[in-house]
This record gives sequence, C-alpha cells and structure tokens, in this order.
Amino acid sequence: MDIIHKIGRRKTAVARIYLSEGKGEVTVNKRPLEEYFTTGTLQYKVNQPFELTETAGKYNVNVNVTGGGITGQAEAIRLAISRALCEIDEENRSALKPEGLLTRDPRMVERKKFGQKKARKKFQFSKR
Repeated sequence: MDIIHKIGRRKTAVARIYLSEGKGEVTVNKRPLEEYFTTGTLQYKVNQPFELTETAGKYNVNVNVTGGGITGQAEAIRLAISRALCEIDEENRSALKPEGLLTRDPRMVERKKFGQKKARKKFQFSKR
C-alpha cells in the first residue's frame, strides 16, 4: 500500500493527512498526537474513525493542520482520516456514514456587518 493523501476541513481549519501502513502512530504538525491535543476528548475525536472501523494500530498518520482552533482542527483531521479509510476499503463507509463522520460540517462564522457590533448584535438603541 502506498501513501494516501486526503484533506478535511472544519470552520477555518484545514487538515492534510498522509496515511500509510504502520503501528498506529499519529503525528500532528511534527508532534505526537498526545502532545498536540492534550485533552482526552480531542484525542478521542481524532481516533474515532479507527475505533469504528476496528483498524486502530494498523496505520500511521502524518498530519499538517492550519487555521481555526484546536476543536476545529481535531474535527478536520477526523474527516480526512474517515475519507482515507473509505478509499482503502469501501466497507468502512457503512460504519462511518451513520456516525456522520463523512459529512463536511458547513457551519461557518457569520461575518460582521457594518453599523452593528457583531454579526447579529446591534449597538444599543436610545429612544431619547
């Protein structure tokens, strides 16, 4: 098996992953997964596709991720890994699709409008 390259996005985070056969090592921006994502929740999100397809410890993942916050980055990595696992074996799709791991989350931050404090919030109105 050669290296599989996939892209995952979430909000403004973009994750480019390179999946190859190995011992299950995940490297994020040249750092180990546990060092980059310190909380257990984020580590779980990244490893979720492997858990659902029962392929934990079979593939090495090298990740380059930019933009957004750490939660958006973790979810972008999760989408990219899910896409890569589907390319390896089409049967993985039946395990990942019901969990919503193959769906690109389209929710983005709404832009700020002029004459307003934020996207929806207005400046305080004074009647007199």
